[in-house]
Amino acid sequence: MVRGVAHIRGGTIPIMDMRQATGASRLENIQNCFVIITEYNRSTQGFLVSSVERIVNMNWGAIHPPPKGAGKESYLTAVTEVDGRLVEIIDVEKILAEVSPLPEEVSEDVMREVSEADSVNKHVLIVDDSTIARKQIQKVIQSMGIRTTVLKNGQEALDFLLALLAEGKDPYKELLMVISDIEMPEMDGYTFTAEVRANPKLSQMHVVLHTSLSGIFNEVMVKKVGANDFLAKFHPDELAKRVSNRIQEVMGRQSHP
Repeated sequence: MVRGVAHIRGGTIPIMDMRQATGASRLENIQNCFVIITEYNRSTQGFLVSSVERIVNMNWGAIHPPPKGAGKESYLTAVTEVDGRLVEIIDVEKILAEVSPLPEEVSEDVMREVSEADSVNKHVLIVDDSTIARKQIQKVIQSMGIRTTVLKNGQEALDFLLALLAEGKDPYKELLMVISDIEMPEMDGYTFTAEVRANPKLSQMHVVLHTSLSGIFNEVMVKKVGANDFLAKFHPDELAKRVSNRIQEVMGRQSHP
């Protein structure tokens, strides 16, 4: 899938064939093709494409989950409509995981730091539209002996929390924390966090936002919507430390009522 490398702005980046990466035939006549340069998951790479029509700015509310019949192995992460045409949105994380897999194991040093406190309710809600990202995060959390619930977008997560309230349960006591992606269809992580903070019965929830697109803008927005923490995904040790710190925080509060 990697057709070559390019030297751009003082750096060397791999160039991946987007057609080949998503199961189609490789692009020919690459001298007439275009490269979309992206910064994703703390790395820079280029995607070789036949052409670029235009750039479209859209609200996440206009982007929807893929049809259920798309299948688990599909490269779709969402769909939307532009000028009456259905547009498929590619799961870049799935492509990158296949071309250049990231380490998914938590180091022994970090695992030794993880508390074995049985008094803490170890249940984490994971929210991400990418199948690969959900699996990566879930694997780390479960390796720490923590139960997980996984959902695909902010709307599903908000409905889940509201359903707990309807059952007479306290989500703050039911869940250790919520780990949510930012860029998601239906409802993004910023909106989800803002909705949680605006609901008096949910406002205490510990929310960690994570994103493939790091930068100061995200950090400012994280503070604006009231998230507890921000993590540029995906790094197993950093994720595990966030969870461990949260366990220690809950233990400290329980020991000092």
